[in-house]
Amino acid sequence: MKSTIEELGPTRVRMAIEVPWGDLDHAFGEVYKELGKQVRVPGFRPGKVPNRVLDQRIGRPVVLEQVIQHAIPEVYSQVVRENQVRVLGQPDIEVTRLDDNDTLAFTAEVDVAPQLELPPLENLAVTVEDVEVTDEEIDKQIDVMRERFGMLTGVERPAQDGDFVSIDLEAKLDGEVLEDGSTTGMSYEVGSGNLMAGLDDAIRGLSADESKTFTTALLSGPNAGQDAEVTVTVRSVKTKDLPELDDEFAQTASEFDTLAELRDDVRTRLARTKTLGQGAEARDKLVDHLIEVVEVPIPENLVEREIEWRNRAFEQELQQAGMDWDSFLSMSGVENREAYDADQRTTVEQAVKTQFILDAIADAREVTVDNDDLSAQIMAQAQRSRMSPEQYAQQLQQGGNIAEFVADVRRTKTLAQLLEETTITDASGNVVDLEALRPQTVRAAQPAADETTEDAATEDPATGDAATEDAATEESGDAPKA
Repeated sequence: MKSTIEELGPTRVRMAIEVPWGDLDHAFGEVYKELGKQVRVPGFRPGKVPNRVLDQRIGRPVVLEQVIQHAIPEVYSQVVRENQVRVLGQPDIEVTRLDDNDTLAFTAEVDVAPQLELPPLENLAVTVEDVEVTDEEIDKQIDVMRERFGMLTGVERPAQDGDFVSIDLEAKLDGEVLEDGSTTGMSYEVGSGNLMAGLDDAIRGLSADESKTFTTALLSGPNAGQDAEVTVTVRSVKTKDLPELDDEFAQTASEFDTLAELRDDVRTRLARTKTLGQGAEARDKLVDHLIEVVEVPIPENLVEREIEWRNRAFEQELQQAGMDWDSFLSMSGVENREAYDADQRTTVEQAVKTQFILDAIADAREVTVDNDDLSAQIMAQAQRSRMSPEQYAQQLQQGGNIAEFVADVRRTKTLAQLLEETTITDASGNVVDLEALRPQTVRAAQPAADETTEDAATEDPATGDAATEDAATEESGDAPKA
C-alpha cells in the first residue's frame, strides 16, 4: 500500500492512497460472506454459493462497490495510525481509480489539529484582584440567615412589596382558560418579579379575596409569546417577621454563642471564598494569556459542527421547556439571534483554541493520564452531576465518550501543572499561594453562610472542581464535541 499526505493548509490535509488488489482479500471475503447469506441461488445452500456465481448473479460492479465500502474505512484508519495524523471529524472520500484485479486508489481530505509554535512557558505570571470583605457583604450574609428563621404572620391589609401572598391564577387566551397557565394556592413574594410580567403591579394594593386582571405575554407552553388575560386572586396576605440580631439569634442560627463570633465566622468564610476565587481568576487569565500569545489556526468545519451540535441540543431544551428562540432571546435580553450566534461563535472558537494549545503543551511535556487521574476526575464530575461515580463512568462508556474524556483529563492536568508554575500576585503585589488554598479536608458546611458560599468554599482553588484532596483539574471553557 502506498500513501502520501499533502498539506492543504494549517488544519487540513489530503491523503492519496493506493491499495494493491491483494490487500483487499479480507474485504472481498467479508462481502462475499454477507452476500452469500442474502442471495438465494437454486442448487446451492445458503452461504455456500461460489464467489463467481455471486458475481454473475448480482453483478461484478455491485460487488466491487461493497468491497470499496468495506475496505476504505479500514485502509484510511491504518494510514492515519501509521502516520500519526491527528484527524478531526470525518474525511471527504473520493475514489480516483478502480482497476479490477489491479488497484484501488482514493483520496481522503480531512481536518487535522494544527502544529503550534509554543512560546517559553517558564516565567508565566498573572495578576488577580485583592481579597476584601466589607461589612455590607457580611450584613448580606447575616440577612440571608435571618430570612431563614423569619416567621410569617397574617395581616389584615392590602399587599405590598415584601409580603408573602397565597394567590390563584387563571390565564385565558381568546376567552379560553389555559390549564397550564392556571393554578391555585401558590405562595408568592410580592415584588420579587420572578414569575410573570405585570403580576406584582396587579397584586399590590389587593387584600384577601380581591382580584385583578392584567395582560401579559406567555413565557412557555404551546402559546409562548402570545398575550393572555390573567386574573390573580389574593387569598391571604402575610408579612415576614425577622428575628432580632442579637446573641440569642446567633445561638439559634449557628454553633456560636455571640453575634460577634458569628460575624467573624462569616467574614472568614467570605474571605476564604474570595481567595478561592483568585484561583479561578488566575486560571482564566492564564488561559486568556495563552490564547493571546499562541497563534492558533482554527478548522472552520470543526467550529461549524460544534455550533450545530450546541444549537441542536439547546433547541431540544427549549422544546422541553415549551419555548422557542424568540421567547428565549426576549427573556435573556439578547438583542437578536444574530447577536446570540456571534457570541456563541466566539465562545466556541476560544474553546477550540484552548484545546489545541493544551494538547500541544501536553505533547511537548509528555503529559500522561493514569488511573488516579481518571478516578479523581470521574469522582469530581459525578459529584457535579449528582450521580455516583459508577453511574457516571457507565454513562461515559455507553455514550462512547471514553477517549474524549481521557483527552479532557489530559488537558486539565496540563493546565493544572501550568497554573502551579505560574506566579500569581494580587493587585497589591502579594503572592497568592494556590497550594496553600487547596483544601486538605472538607469541613462540613455550617449554617453561618448561604449555599453559594458553602459551595465555593469546597472547590479546588486552581480549577473550580468539587474538592477531593487530589481532585483533578477541569479545563477552562467548554470542550467542543468534535
